[in-house]
Amino acid sequence: MFQVIGGRSVQAVRLLAPRSAVLVEAVRGRKSRNDPVAKSKEGRIKVPPPVDPVEMVVLKERYSEYELIMRALRLEFKEEVLRKKYEKETGSEAEQRVRQEKEEHRALMDWNDQENLQMLKARILRIQKEEEEAQSKTVEAAIQREEELQEFIRQKEKEILQLQEEAKNFITLENLDQRIEEALDNPKNYNFAIDKEGSVVKRTVLQ
Repeated sequence: MFQVIGGRSVQAVRLLAPRSAVLVEAVRGRKSRNDPVAKSKEGRIKVPPPVDPVEMVVLKERYSEYELIMRALRLEFKEEVLRKKYEKETGSEAEQRVRQEKEEHRALMDWNDQENLQMLKARILRIQKEEEEAQSKTVEAAIQREEELQEFIRQKEKEILQLQEEAKNFITLENLDQRIEEALDNPKNYNFAIDKEGSVVKRTVLQ
């Protein structure tokens, strides 16, 4: 129950009172400040209620958690207030800094695009040059193989002509008797010795 004074409660009067004024209650409960201790309580010794250890541990843990949460909330609120104050005081500078960062980012992106384009052109030229060199090497290899083949054919043709020329002196059934008579008429002595220069130095007489 609130005491009503002039249509307003005591609590409303306290809230509406000027800050410089200090209101002190004249009574505390139903007993004044200067009243002596009651006779029934003169010899009483106040004994604190018993404390449960388990409950005390739980309360300490919860109080520690409460302190951590309240500290985090206070820091967060303080950070938010400081950030809003900083943004309010340096709003134009922040906008200018953000605009400058965007311009720098755009310039860097343009430079990066130009570098990528130059690298692409250089890569295309290098690939074209490598393809031309590979094609040139392929043509040169084909020409060399063709020349080697022609040389091989000429060598074989030469060998065939030489064999055909040598075949004229071959002994056949048709000229067998004639070759025997020629061998008997012109005997050859292969029993001879030669020096280091290849000259015949000694020959035995045929018997």
